[in-house]
Amino acid sequence: MTDYVDLPPLLGALGTLRLPGSKSISNRVLLLAALADGETEIRELLESDDTARMLDALEALGVDVEPLGGGAFRVCGAGGVFPIKDAELFLGNAGTAFRSLTAVLALSGGHYQLSGVPRMHERPIGDLVEALRELGADIACLEREGFPPLEIAPATIRPGGVVRVRGDVSSQFLTGLLMALPLTGVETSVEVVGELTSKPYIEITLATMARFGVHVLREGWQRFTIPAGSRYRSPGVVEVEGDASSASYFLALGAIGGGPLRVEGVGRDSIQGDVRFAEALALMGARIEVGPNWIEASAPAAGKLRGIEIDCNSIPDAAMTLATTALFAEGPTTLNNIASWRVKETDRIAAMATELSKLGATVCAGADFLRIEPPRGALLTPYAGIDTYDDHRIAMCFSLASMATTLRINDPGCVAKTFPDYFERLATLTRPVPVIAIDGPSASGKGTIAARVAATLGWHYLDSGALYRLTALAARRAGVAWDDEARVANIAAGLDVVFGENSIKLSGEEVGEAIRHEDISSGASQVAALPAVRSALLFRQRVFRQAPGLVADGRDMGSVVFPDAKTKVFLTASVEVRAQRRYKQLIEKGIAANIRPLLLDLRERDERDSRRSVAPLQQEADAKLLDTTELTIAATVEQVLSWNKS
Repeated sequence: MTDYVDLPPLLGALGTLRLPGSKSISNRVLLLAALADGETEIRELLESDDTARMLDALEALGVDVEPLGGGAFRVCGAGGVFPIKDAELFLGNAGTAFRSLTAVLALSGGHYQLSGVPRMHERPIGDLVEALRELGADIACLEREGFPPLEIAPATIRPGGVVRVRGDVSSQFLTGLLMALPLTGVETSVEVVGELTSKPYIEITLATMARFGVHVLREGWQRFTIPAGSRYRSPGVVEVEGDASSASYFLALGAIGGGPLRVEGVGRDSIQGDVRFAEALALMGARIEVGPNWIEASAPAAGKLRGIEIDCNSIPDAAMTLATTALFAEGPTTLNNIASWRVKETDRIAAMATELSKLGATVCAGADFLRIEPPRGALLTPYAGIDTYDDHRIAMCFSLASMATTLRINDPGCVAKTFPDYFERLATLTRPVPVIAIDGPSASGKGTIAARVAATLGWHYLDSGALYRLTALAARRAGVAWDDEARVANIAAGLDVVFGENSIKLSGEEVGEAIRHEDISSGASQVAALPAVRSALLFRQRVFRQAPGLVADGRDMGSVVFPDAKTKVFLTASVEVRAQRRYKQLIEKGIAANIRPLLLDLRERDERDSRRSVAPLQQEADAKLLDTTELTIAATVEQVLSWNKS
């Protein structure tokens, strides 16, 4: 993946999506299948960074895992005893893998080292470690007490009785203990100290253990007992549900973008708590329908979504999607009971507050809550982009903001943790603001045609050839030197420009003549040589893409700036006709001209443009060629409009 992805503004969202497998269920099933007696065929397993780390760990522990293709794997269970007793495991940032393996390996009588990415070494694990030490486990924190990396040594385990673990930091601590304790064969109870956070994830753990033959006795949410003689046994075949947390992004898109948008793989019969996200959308006014294995969301029948106040303990991951959905609601939205966000892939409360503010929201963040007041006007479009903090869920939930603006998502590759092809799947369900891209050689008439087409359709118009001149003019007026790359780039990114058929306005002032002055032309050449300015203007051009549509003329419009343009046109004409047109334009403006030098200049430009090392001028494979040598302006406009309708 690239350093960033620029998402186009969207007009709507609808369709049907088959969800990838649940990360939470996938890693639980993999581990229990490895511990069980017998072979287990796992179908619809999520293939992502997190599950890859678990698969790597199981292989390092001597478990035979065979890929069958199509998301299916065969796991030969080790009967509760891993064959390899000495191993070093790297678990990336996979919390479900790290916490559960810590517990299981602590009771396995071997020597193991567990490490991860730097962020994993910042995520607390002390409460789980202390609980395991109560059982006699020998665990050392190698860098800082209470945090990974860890070293586990063989130890004499004292099972039975009651072991205590805090429940208000991460439900993964309790999950790890519950999954590990059947290995002892002795009745053991786990007592939760404090309020248990993220209860639905414990329900997933209990349901998955039950599928493998271990039934935990539960007294409310405070005490869990593993019966004596418990042992994992393969159920034969396990089908992994779709990921309910991932469903939240698409259900929210349906609620914001019209819909109906249906997700398949989770529904009324799901064991995942995040399916209750649909109930939260309903409280906001969305229309929700639910089947046994699907959920469908549509926008309110009338009006906008409305802000709500909600306890998010039952939907901790999906609640992040409510934070960005709140940008499209009337009134504030308050998300309560989200303290667990602070010990996830990043401090999600702080990160969400920072990035929501970039879009113009007013945000109040507390120890366990987030309050979002949506912008009173349009969402802001930050050139710096939305930072994702190596957190897959931040990248995905902020993609919703593209329902209102062009949006840059930095480090989009982080979605590989749970949903590697997320942005590709998003594109299949959304309808971007349409673009007509018109390119062609110098003096081919692309500016005139593009402006006329835009005026006819009532769309926005972009004259890309004027942007460097406008940047030079805006920098001069701001007192910024043309060689001050960083400051000129900031000016370029924020140009307040409106193009009309016969108009160019900068900050509301007509500047069509001002940008043609010789000194501004010189400044345009200087700023065009600055890489940061070129990058900023690429993004600024994409920001011109606004509803109901955009007509963009200039070099590379259909290849680099808007490669997904609905209609791409490559205008051309004989060099003699183009020279005559340029001559006529100059004479009409009162500028002395001679046809022969104009003809020679155009031939030289054509040669240079076709030989450019970067983005040479050429007709794109999906662009329609239109030779205007014998066509009038009106006929050319009519042809472009006809192609756009088809």
